[in-house]
Amino acid sequence: MANEQRGRLTVLLALAANLGIALAKTFAAVITGSAAMAAEAGHSYVDTINEVLLLTALRRSERPADSRHPFGHGPERYFWSLLVAVCIFGMGALFAFLQGVGALLGKGAEEASPLVGYIVLAVSAVLEALSWKQAYKETREHARERGQGFLDFLRTTDDPTAKSVLFEDSAALLGIVFAAAGLAAHQLTGSAFGDGIASILIGLMLTLVAFLLGRTNRELLIGRQARPAVLDGMRDMLDGAPEVEMVVDLMTMNVGTDQLLVCARLDFDDSLGAADVERACARLDGELHDKYNEVYEVFLEPVPRDDPGLRERVMARYGRAADHHYRRERG
Repeated sequence: MANEQRGRLTVLLALAANLGIALAKTFAAVITGSAAMAAEAGHSYVDTINEVLLLTALRRSERPADSRHPFGHGPERYFWSLLVAVCIFGMGALFAFLQGVGALLGKGAEEASPLVGYIVLAVSAVLEALSWKQAYKETREHARERGQGFLDFLRTTDDPTAKSVLFEDSAALLGIVFAAAGLAAHQLTGSAFGDGIASILIGLMLTLVAFLLGRTNRELLIGRQARPAVLDGMRDMLDGAPEVEMVVDLMTMNVGTDQLLVCARLDFDDSLGAADVERACARLDGELHDKYNEVYEVFLEPVPRDDPGLRERVMARYGRAADHHYRRERG
């Protein structure tokens, strides 16, 4: 719950900052006639829309499980976060490209009152920095809670919300630098060429951000495996159970942020009775939930390790690694 509250605070702060910045940049774009400033205004409007999408993602993903959605609504967060990536490219990046190309072709307005632009960009930088600090703080705390480094957490996180805000704010700060450089180039040279190049750079930057966020959410929507450290820890726990002879197969999938589905096929000691196996399964279920907070549901299936059909399916999924595991366990 603490993570959810931090995430909502981060998004609300970004929403307020982006809306104010967008209005200020629009005013500055009209006054200065700068293409890069117009691109940045469009960028801020897109970011504002994105925060609304992220708030929707947080609210809808928290709905409880029901008969039609027995694993809950966690993937809603991935869907709405994917729309954020689409908006960043489809609205922000393409608008910046259009502004840049127009400036290069001489279709932009003559630059005037660049001082207004510099003031707006300076204020925007302060507001964006505050929003970025909150997003960075949340991301760092979440990484620390998981025992991961900051960059490793960004690469493997199953929470796209904080990552989206952090990437957006980072892009916004860099976009301000590009816009200021475009204003300065136009002021010093009298040519809109530098202004157009700055706008195109903003478009390229937004395209990169959209790609990175889209790739993250694509993997989560498809159904990504747990982190290697978590997966290895679960396998060791199950392998170490006195009733278990061998972990034949272990599959995990994110069904929401901090919600992990665990499915394991276990070869139990043949001397155990049905009641012993049932009690072992119940105990292992509890131990997995106790050790890993992200575990949402656990399914344990007793199977024989030498079943040829099962081995073939496991081999098809994991290849040589699975074959080595089988040979090692059979001695």
